[in-house]
Amino acid sequence: MGKTYRPYDPNQLILLPPNMREWLPADHMAYFISDVVDELDISGIERVYEEELRGYPPYHPRMMLKLLIYGYCNGVRSSRKIAQKVEEDIAFRYLAGGNMPKFRSIAEFRMRHLQEFKQLFLQVLQICKHNGMASLGHVALDGTKIKANASKHKAMSYGHMKKEEERLIKEIETLVREAERLDQEEDKHYGKKRRENTIPQELLRREERLKKIREARQAIEQETKEKEHSKDDHNCDPPSAPAVPADKTQRNFTDPESKIMPKEKTFIQGYNAQAAVDSDFQIIVACDLVNHSSDSIQLSSMVNQVRSNTTQKPDGISADAGYFSKKNVLFLRSQHIAAYIPPDKQRHNITAKCPRGPITKDMSVADRMRRWLLTKRGRAQYALRKITVEPVFGQIKRVMGFSEFSFRGLEKNRAEWDLVCLCHNLKKLYRYSPAKA
Repeated sequence: MGKTYRPYDPNQLILLPPNMREWLPADHMAYFISDVVDELDISGIERVYEEELRGYPPYHPRMMLKLLIYGYCNGVRSSRKIAQKVEEDIAFRYLAGGNMPKFRSIAEFRMRHLQEFKQLFLQVLQICKHNGMASLGHVALDGTKIKANASKHKAMSYGHMKKEEERLIKEIETLVREAERLDQEEDKHYGKKRRENTIPQELLRREERLKKIREARQAIEQETKEKEHSKDDHNCDPPSAPAVPADKTQRNFTDPESKIMPKEKTFIQGYNAQAAVDSDFQIIVACDLVNHSSDSIQLSSMVNQVRSNTTQKPDGISADAGYFSKKNVLFLRSQHIAAYIPPDKQRHNITAKCPRGPITKDMSVADRMRRWLLTKRGRAQYALRKITVEPVFGQIKRVMGFSEFSFRGLEKNRAEWDLVCLCHNLKKLYRYSPAKA
């Protein structure tokens, strides 16, 4: 007798369990996300549909939200891929409840309700806090640069814009003269009524490019004026001369609100994503997105956001040297929050001895902070930063696969960052919630 194998027949008819809860393991993330979303207040999303009574009934907002959140949690952000998963993946199919939304419906739902993601983030944060996963004993703050939906090669500096504008004007003038000459020759040969004059494609392309460059240059000049007016409002001195943009000031033609930012010894066209993370379970308690690379000016707004989101101030804040400034340290001191922010970039595997002796009155804020971080408590608290906020960015970028924004424009991408942080907190709640255990 030959070898006996287990039965195998791809065409075998089977009866799937009628209860969709039996399709996956009992502790599957899809069930968890479904249960959590069922408890969220989505009246802001539902109101949009309830105000419009015409047309075919839309897909249920909770179902669409579940697909979107589960997709982001598992690195599936494309509306086309989510629609494909609904057809092929059991977890997505369970969350869809037998519906088969097309990718356009998923994309339109996400775009239509971007501004609601902040409120959903806050609701999930309250659930985490209620489960004892964010005590705010220590909060670590950091920022990470994330690529925009635009290429850095589509950016142009203000100085290059001026040169390019002059070159295009000369080329357009040359093309216009050449077109006029050709028109006159053709009129002599064919007659004026034999053909309609057409604009050369080369001329159209250059005029369109010139228009875009002029719009970008005017936008840079307007931004510079607004910054100068803002300075004058806080300055008692007489207004200075009109500000002129620096030649190195850049603007991207694909996503004008994104900026060139340094990242790992190179530069990207992107945004600066901020996150304040509680040290207990790596829960994000505040998040924001800005389009400038400086971190230090974000500290006060992020701390205020933590208090607004949680109705509680953290006992201590740690951040890297990019957040240090005398203003920030004094701000945290005024809020009775312990600060752990080194004035200098910290070197790895180098431990200095704890200082001894009294603190003198003439000691600067930076020297006091250096001394504070060399104490036993200072070293221990600052060390929490490396195991609190830095792993969160790694999990978001590597595990969830979020390394580039889907939209163009600061506000839209800020809403997507809220959604990403919401999904991160949901995954932490699913894995480590004491209530779940």
